Amino acid sequence: MKPTHKTALAATALAGSWGLAAFGIAQAAKTADAPVVAIMGATVFDATGAAPHLANVIIRDGRIAEVGPTAKAPRGAKMIDAKGQTLLPGFFDLHTHWTPGGVPSTTPQIAAAYVSAGVTTVSDFNAAPESFAPRRQWLSTLVAPHVNFAARMSTPGGHGADWADTATTKWVNTPEAARAAVKALIPYKPDLIKAFTDGWRYGVAPDNTSMDEWTLTALVDEARKNNLKVFTHTVSVDRGEVAGRSKVDVITHSLQDRPLDAEAIAILKAGGTADTPTLAVYEPVKPGQPARDPDEDPRVKQSFKKFDYALGNAKALHDAGVVIALGTDAGMPGTPHGVSTLHEMELMVRAGLTPSEALMAGTALSAKVINLQDDRGTIEVGKRADLVLIKGEPWKTIGDVRKTDRVFIDGKLVFGPGAAPMTANQATTMPSIPAKAQIDDFERADGRSSLDTLRTDDPDGGLDRTVEISQRIPRGADGHALSINARMAMKAKPYAGVIIPLTRGSIQPVDARAFKGVRFEVRGDGDYALGVSASSGRWAAPFTAGATWQTVEVSFSALKLAGERGAKGEWTASDLTEVEFMGGRKGGEKLWLEVDNVVFF
Repeated sequence: MKPTHKTALAATALAGSWGLAAFGIAQAAKTADAPVVAIMGATVFDATGAAPHLANVIIRDGRIAEVGPTAKAPRGAKMIDAKGQTLLPGFFDLHTHWTPGGVPSTTPQIAAAYVSAGVTTVSDFNAAPESFAPRRQWLSTLVAPHVNFAARMSTPGGHGADWADTATTKWVNTPEAARAAVKALIPYKPDLIKAFTDGWRYGVAPDNTSMDEWTLTALVDEARKNNLKVFTHTVSVDRGEVAGRSKVDVITHSLQDRPLDAEAIAILKAGGTADTPTLAVYEPVKPGQPARDPDEDPRVKQSFKKFDYALGNAKALHDAGVVIALGTDAGMPGTPHGVSTLHEMELMVRAGLTPSEALMAGTALSAKVINLQDDRGTIEVGKRADLVLIKGEPWKTIGDVRKTDRVFIDGKLVFGPGAAPMTANQATTMPSIPAKAQIDDFERADGRSSLDTLRTDDPDGGLDRTVEISQRIPRGADGHALSINARMAMKAKPYAGVIIPLTRGSIQPVDARAFKGVRFEVRGDGDYALGVSASSGRWAAPFTAGATWQTVEVSFSALKLAGERGAKGEWTASDLTEVEFMGGRKGGEKLWLEVDNVVFF
């Protein structure tokens, strides 16, 4: 599934901090020792395979200390009367996209949506590796689930590479390239790897490229050497067989082009490959949408047919002993964060799993496929106290998962009666840090700016993309400059550009109100534009460059909202995240531009 443009993503996906003082206060509150909690008289669905049973659960130091009908509440413990309610492990969602195109659209609200649904562990497939560290730091100040970040790989022209830069999604098409890409990602400390291996476009668009078996096998092998699980975007049966033979850990989507046969199931089972069907994103008529007639349009009819395959194949894999875990693709259209995780369990029951089996998929089995089974996913002594208390009996009626009463993360009550308000999660943007005058003089040889941020190429998206090369080049006595060269794709309005983030990963905005605009030295072959992204939108202004070096000043007052890539925001210069140099030409034409000494003036 295609996220929104990465520039908008970087500008809005994580909305900032409260400054150093507030950050310290929030961090101290987050890490303070949790009180002893005694949950008394609950019906415990512990996800170990045991039948639901009455028990008291004692939590100490964020861990489950005792479980049993005779467990006594320690003196001074925070008491919770859970009679008539069900206590379960916190739910998992192993496939989400924290993107500004989703619902909710900003990180604090996304985090709150998961917490309020009892979802305590989430995998985000949308973040660029460069943003992992600042995102982790920011999340630590919020009431949030545990978030695992996936590093992304695809083939040139593959799904996931058709919109992203090569820093966000590594492009690989040989075993050697796959191994090198895994090694290059290790410094970012990813929690897992997502490989886009299947280019099938659901029969409704020209197919992307797919990853061959040799490359995928090498990718999985190198990831295993670094203790990383590999999830694959795989949506067709034939490519599922490739994933199984390559011993992929988890297929993250439904196989939905045809029914699985015994041979394909055997291959997946032999490879130890699990599946997260993401039924929620493929449901033809999602909750709250008007009914659709399958006969009204061939595309609508096909979506119903594919969904029937998805349901049937999920059940066939489950019946064969292949592990079914929980993922939703939340953040994609019609698949809101939080509630979609709960709906996924409902759809698993629709596919033929029992409510208990669906609950196991959303807890213990999801923990197992990402190697967290020793830490969480079941209610057992020593496990992390990530728990959800529900007013109902979801092992009988799966829809009761929506009746969330209280949620605990690391033993702390974070949602429900008695929980502190999620004050930090009410923010939608990060307060800015002061902007520095110098943005980039291109003197660093490692591809990073003067601000120690990673520059990224920004060509147009799609299967046919503009071919772009940017590199640092000598400029005689004046040091070095940035050279941008591109051959335009054969499409309407192709373009190429280079983004300079103003903070690492474009996460925290900067306040540039002390300045009047952007000054730079430039030469080129015609018309270009300077783009400036902010948390509230994207602005641009044109400029012209000739064959000789000249100094250009673009005042902030000259910037205008940048069309489809902009947003309905108000320019303030107080929340800037990126500066970009870009240009467009006719399809098939070439573009060149050289830039140096970019500063706020």
